[in-house]
Amino acid sequence: MIRRNIEALLRQLAGQYPIVTLVGPRQSGKTTLARMVFPDKPYVSLEDPDVRRFATEDPRSFLSAYKGGAVFDEIQRAPELPSYLQSMVDNHPEAGQFILTGSQQFELMTQVSQSLAGRTALLRLLPLTLSELESLRPIDSQAPLALPSCLLNGFYPRVHDQNLQASQAMGDYFATYVERDLRQLAAVQDLRLFEHFVRLCAGRTGQLLNLNSLANDAGVSQPTARAWIDLLQSSFIVHLLPPWFVNTGKRLIKTPKLYFYDTGLACWLLGLRTPEQVQRDPLWGALFENFVVAEALKDRFNQGENSALYFYRDSEGNEVDLLMPVGRQLHAIEIKAGGTVNPDYFKGLKRFDAHHPHVLLSGCVVFGGEMPQAREPWPVHSWLQLRHPPTR
Repeated sequence: MIRRNIEALLRQLAGQYPIVTLVGPRQSGKTTLARMVFPDKPYVSLEDPDVRRFATEDPRSFLSAYKGGAVFDEIQRAPELPSYLQSMVDNHPEAGQFILTGSQQFELMTQVSQSLAGRTALLRLLPLTLSELESLRPIDSQAPLALPSCLLNGFYPRVHDQNLQASQAMGDYFATYVERDLRQLAAVQDLRLFEHFVRLCAGRTGQLLNLNSLANDAGVSQPTARAWIDLLQSSFIVHLLPPWFVNTGKRLIKTPKLYFYDTGLACWLLGLRTPEQVQRDPLWGALFENFVVAEALKDRFNQGENSALYFYRDSEGNEVDLLMPVGRQLHAIEIKAGGTVNPDYFKGLKRFDAHHPHVLLSGCVVFGGEMPQAREPWPVHSWLQLRHPPTR
């Protein structure tokens, strides 16, 4: 059983709210976590057609069997159920009654915000963090973690818990996503064209999202490209990192950057099947950047925070890969896949600090090497230190 970093927060919130809603990608471990933390609660999967039919056709009778609470898995499959849960917990507001899980973030959060505002805590569970992955390794293992293998295998728990071949597991994951989630979320008429579109997205990992270019390359209209990007966001396939900007005279980029929630899926979509291919690929640096951004997202979500992460780029090409709010200031991170530190690693941090005085609380470089360097004022952290994120 994989112990998740978010477990303590889940237990805490279940002691404060009558309902806790846990959202995240399919196979990120939501069901396993909910059943492990709440083993005495009845477990109900709304993926089961008979159960779903009962819940949607006669929700009051359905809920009458769970007056003491339950774990309702894939709650978005019965979209009216939260409205009935509202009156149920209003009449009996004891904490920790229901645990809801779902894998469609925007639709589910809309349902929750409309029906269960003030009655539920909302948590997001992404695939494994680097520290959670490390916990699966044998205590006496002498082999160090290898960065190309980490990026290739990704962080979905099932891949590591069951020792699955990553390429086969990712292929199955994507096929299941196309066959199941797409039919629930939207009517994509040409599945082959959509798959081509997603592969094009993988080829743009870490780049500014240019919908016109993406639409042209995919052979679809710009509105279709926008709808498909929204679809990929809604189902936790891609994340759009927004730019940070202030109202100054300087011209700043205001277009988001495209990342995948899991590098293993991105690698599979790119056709990469071995660690050697990953390390030699032209997108090696972008995949490493994607990995660090995803780890930062997981760290925030595991603390119950929102996804308030940003990047910075101005019209002159000055850029900082990741900005993390700390109070009213920012912690800046430059991400470099290379294993040898060179002066260029610090350019973005220096220029940002010069152009925006008093904004930065701190900054650092995360690189693909193994030995950190205690440089001033910008320390250099090894990617291996993400197992234990540095105190900011």
